[in-house]
Amino acid sequence: MNSFDKLPDFVITYLKKFSLPHWTISNDQKALFENIIVIPSLAEYNELPQCLNSLEQNDKALLDKTLIIVVVNNSESADGEVKSNNKKTIQFLESYKGKLNLSFIDAASKDKELPDKFAGVGLARKIGCDLALTKFDYSSDKKKIIFFLDADCTVSSDYLQKVTLAFNKKDLRSAVIEYEHKFVDDTPEAEAIICYEIFLRYHRLGLKFAESYYDYHTIGSTIVCDVESYIKAGGMNKRKAGEDYYFLEKLAKLKKIFTIPEPLVHPSSRKSWRVPFGTGQRITRHLRNEQNEYVAYNPESFSILKRWLRYFSDENTIYAKNILIDAGKIHPLLEDFLIANNFQKNWERILSNNTSTKEIQKQKIFWFDAFRTLKLIHYLRDNAFPNINLFDAVDELLKRMKINFQIKRNEDIPDIQIQKQYLVFLRNILKEKFSDDN
Repeated sequence: MNSFDKLPDFVITYLKKFSLPHWTISNDQKALFENIIVIPSLAEYNELPQCLNSLEQNDKALLDKTLIIVVVNNSESADGEVKSNNKKTIQFLESYKGKLNLSFIDAASKDKELPDKFAGVGLARKIGCDLALTKFDYSSDKKKIIFFLDADCTVSSDYLQKVTLAFNKKDLRSAVIEYEHKFVDDTPEAEAIICYEIFLRYHRLGLKFAESYYDYHTIGSTIVCDVESYIKAGGMNKRKAGEDYYFLEKLAKLKKIFTIPEPLVHPSSRKSWRVPFGTGQRITRHLRNEQNEYVAYNPESFSILKRWLRYFSDENTIYAKNILIDAGKIHPLLEDFLIANNFQKNWERILSNNTSTKEIQKQKIFWFDAFRTLKLIHYLRDNAFPNINLFDAVDELLKRMKINFQIKRNEDIPDIQIQKQYLVFLRNILKEKFSDDN
């Protein structure tokens, strides 16, 4: 671990409690920085140069204030092909002569590999972010920003400029950046990613419709936060997958997550074996035709969620027994869900520890968090409102939101050109109508 000299006390306290001393920064830079981009890299020798090249297109003055840390990682039991790929990546990073302040962490060589029990993107991100804390210029009055990126992504040439401007001008604590997946037209991968991105954007639109506090997208390569929020959230978790979801939930409980509306991040649409769920696995499943992917949550579930959130967020909604009765009037399954989640016992304990209206309102957001929101949607799906056709779901949700939608289709699963029209419409409506900048 780098020396703790000259680090603020709150950073030292965090590092002593949570950091993992087994790994160090290679090709360490003498300078200190305002921005640090952490990039996990697992068998990404072919993809990483494109990611770095896209970063090189950013403003030079900002690049001078920015450090990139690539965390080359694999598990102890990784196969020879993965280890060979990572070895080539390390050699590439050691010989890099480009425009970036580029360091890396070797979590792939013998005696430095990730332990099998925890090996995954969560641990790789944590190692990179924790070491990044030692490389910030804490004397600067600018925001100290941690960018989460993936090695198979590319970014726009104004990526750094737009994010740093938003953080410093709006005093942001955490944000997600708008994204658009990369794909090549007329390929099976394009068909798969268009379907998946429509699903993702439909889900987010449903959360917007329901007026959920947790209405952000959960794509790891779009997360940005300042150092203070990273530490207050307890740092990145070590989950093998879903690390972004749970980290964002912790950030959201500190302060509502802002969405930077410009699509500055372009995730890959390739299939992947790296994690058990998420984009890569969804693409793999689609290409294998394992199940019907053109389905989505019934819009009625979002309507029930909307009525519940409006009721629960009212300052006059306080007592557990009354809440359960009224939840049953919204929908009997909502009452069943609350009972199954020990709502009465939990809420009565919360009320005994919080007496002010402000604290009680905050606890409502904390208790009915992103995870419980998703659990309710799944509960409704499994017990009353099964998934329906993806495009029917989009059409119905837009109708309930009174959003004018002109695209016509005559098939349950329209041709790819019409699917692309759906995707473009959803991208635009989320950006134009529901942007945090509006």
